[in-house]
Amino acid sequence: MDALSVVSQLRDLASEPQNREAIVQDQGCLPGLVLFLDHQSPEVLHATLQTLRYLAELSPNIPTMKNELGMMVSLENLMAREELSVDVTSLAKEVYGILSAPPRPVHRTPERRPKSHFFLNSSNKKAKCVTLHIQGLDDIHQRGLCEEALLKVRGVISFTFQMASKRCTVRIRSDLPTESLASAIAATKVLSAQQVVKNEAGDEVIIPLSASGEAAQRDSALPDYLPEEEERPEKEADRAVSRTAAKDAASGSWLNAAAGFLNRTFYW
Repeated sequence: MDALSVVSQLRDLASEPQNREAIVQDQGCLPGLVLFLDHQSPEVLHATLQTLRYLAELSPNIPTMKNELGMMVSLENLMAREELSVDVTSLAKEVYGILSAPPRPVHRTPERRPKSHFFLNSSNKKAKCVTLHIQGLDDIHQRGLCEEALLKVRGVISFTFQMASKRCTVRIRSDLPTESLASAIAATKVLSAQQVVKNEAGDEVIIPLSASGEAAQRDSALPDYLPEEEERPEKEADRAVSRTAAKDAASGSWLNAAAGFLNRTFYW
């Protein structure tokens, strides 16, 4: 995935008002967009400025965007570059003007709790949460392989990694067999998955999963998946990736791929 396709996808996402707060609050997207402002490609620059223009339409985003390291300096540099097209320089001036303007009075509304998942539609009740222990999940490369494998499984809504404990919490459709996840992960040839469940005493138990698509033998006293309240990512979670409910399966895949690209490119 190249820079132009990533920023174009983020621009399309930012065009939807309900996504603008989440994009700015995400730890990877806004810093990545600032770095794209120094890109040599005029197409990348224009798409990046369009994305920032969409994000600035949500007034609460403006202070965060203005204070992002390198944002205002990069916009000033773009405005001063004579070789750029009028479209790029005009858009840079417009974004700079919005971010520089005195703050407008804000009518306070009841504070909402921040979303814990990247573009997650947490109201999906036809879903269950599965915790996997993944053997071989030792570094960023293996995590990338696991991400790609899970994104190919139809019915996966979101997933969150806890690298220190080699675990992945996956939110899936209620009709998706857990063994499908194990099969997808086993297809990487370097990873394997076991399910983490709680027994009647409340203790965690790791049980094997069949990677052949057939249900593995398990203790009938164990539940199929952790209860919904176990879904929240642990504090040490590295990153949450999920599909937006407004998109189909294919769109969800490229949104997650874009988020992964930014995190791997700018933070590792």
